[in-house]
Amino acid sequence: MKRSNVLLIMTDQHRFDALRCYGNDNIDTPYLDWIASKGTLFENAYTPSPSCIPARACLLTGMNQWHTGILGMGRGQGPMGVGFEHTLPGELAKAGYHTQGIGKMHFSPQRALNGFHNTLLDESSRAEKPDFISDYRKWFLSQTNGQYDINDHGVNWNSWMARPYHAPEYLHPTNWTVNESISFLKRRDPTKPFFLKMSFARPHSPYDALPYYFDMYLKKDLPKPYVGEWAHIHDVPEDAADPNAWRGVRTPEEIHRARAGYYGNVNHIDSQIGRLLEFLKKAGELDNTCIIFTSDHGDMLGDHNLWRKTYAYEGSAHIPLIVCLPQSVAEHKRKRADEPVTLYDIMPTILDAIGADIPDTVDGKSLIPLINGEDSGWREYIHGEHSTCYSEEQEMQFVTDGKWKYIWFPRLGTEQLFDLTNDPGECHDLAQNKDYQDELLKWRSRLIKELEPRNLGLVDGGKLVCQKGKPPIVSPHYEKRISKTRI
Repeated sequence: MKRSNVLLIMTDQHRFDALRCYGNDNIDTPYLDWIASKGTLFENAYTPSPSCIPARACLLTGMNQWHTGILGMGRGQGPMGVGFEHTLPGELAKAGYHTQGIGKMHFSPQRALNGFHNTLLDESSRAEKPDFISDYRKWFLSQTNGQYDINDHGVNWNSWMARPYHAPEYLHPTNWTVNESISFLKRRDPTKPFFLKMSFARPHSPYDALPYYFDMYLKKDLPKPYVGEWAHIHDVPEDAADPNAWRGVRTPEEIHRARAGYYGNVNHIDSQIGRLLEFLKKAGELDNTCIIFTSDHGDMLGDHNLWRKTYAYEGSAHIPLIVCLPQSVAEHKRKRADEPVTLYDIMPTILDAIGADIPDTVDGKSLIPLINGEDSGWREYIHGEHSTCYSEEQEMQFVTDGKWKYIWFPRLGTEQLFDLTNDPGECHDLAQNKDYQDELLKWRSRLIKELEPRNLGLVDGGKLVCQKGKPPIVSPHYEKRISKTRI
């Protein structure tokens, strides 16, 4: 039987609620909504570590963050590196697929393939070596004759500031990513099924939507940020003064502009995805293509006076996940699924869909039983974490099932508990409420169960141990993997 093609679409820093199919009527995403209508939307998908490198390593390998060895970006953590025993593109290549990665990979070294036959890179401004230039930037400069560069609008890659895109529309990285993807589909080996990872650099800041989209959302009444009764801890004027501030109170106008730029970038991505889908349809390949859409993590966009990612809160940790498999692979009896799922479930899902073996190294589980409505004995919760990055106080561990969430801050020794069903914005911390102590104990015990086997002093006598002043939490699996690649 002819094997299905695989199209993995990934956006960067895309919060789950910035899609119409997730219930946000203020944003237009007709093509992604269409994919969702044909497939299954996962309501409670969470990143295992809400920043680029650790999240993408989990997706690449099907392993959890402890086994990839990357627990965040920052203190004690290294770059992604190579040496993974099994990767998703590598297993698909073994299965006879022509594999291609286009856009943001965030590999290290940047030209590492990690199982792909080829990659075309958009790394924003990231350059590990002085002589590195991404494929996108090289093309961009060839089009402008050196008159301006990719970020000459003056907004930093992690800024809360927003403005319309400064160059002609066709030069935007979103257009380039889809143009190169269509070009690959035209020149691919026609005797093999394809695996294409189309990885966008937006809606990650800068919030530089095309003028058409920026103006559209600037005129709309967009959702206001959630600001919890506890969020005053992030009202720090000294931090807020930074144009790239990770926290601090911003004016309503600043937040509205940021959200207009962010929503505009999402809308633009959706439109460009539509171009690729139309190409597949005309080529007669759409009905024989497994399509998965997701993101590495979200963006706080001012929620609780916070920006960017690395947090356990919904804006940062809760991600979109849509799976649309050909009818020959899955029946899609469930159009929406509420079980807790994560990025390392994607690799086993794809391998299961094409009938390939799932390596023993994979920690994730195939989503196909959930899609088909089978009783699969699914996990009860997701465990996520992030190392110290912007500030020691924000290093965190969390467990959630999408209905409740427990967060522990190891460097502070404090905790939070949220009832997401009744408080989806996490505005009311119930950790100190005496009426919820049984719930608090249940979720704290779940985190202890996850951390105790690490034997790193995080748990002692069945209790969590504050890590203030102690060395960073480091996974031994990272050094084991990297040491194998040293010459």
